[in-house]
Amino acid sequence: MAIAEISIVPVGTQTTSVSSFVAGAVTELKASGLDYRLTPMGTIIEGGLEQVMAVCTRMHASAFAGGALRVYTTIKIDDRRDGDEGPRMGHKVASVERKLKS
Repeated sequence: MAIAEISIVPVGTQTTSVSSFVAGAVTELKASGLDYRLTPMGTIIEGGLEQVMAVCTRMHASAFAGGALRVYTTIKIDDRRDGDEGPRMGHKVASVERKLKS
């Protein structure tokens, strides 16, 4: 199980607003069936590494389909394989929150 954070920045567009490009990328992500969380600065995706990478490729391409002339995409991946399931979005946040209470 992998967790990835992806941020897609369209360049060469007619506007400074990127929400339509984000919507196009999230549409690709929704179709994948993977768990995700949209954040103000990127999107967190959880799933098998091959599935995550495939949807990241489609999300990146969606910006070109939306009219961008250039696309700058960053992807961070946490692919931990020493446990039964690997990292989970909720578990990582809950672990920090438990430590804050102590």
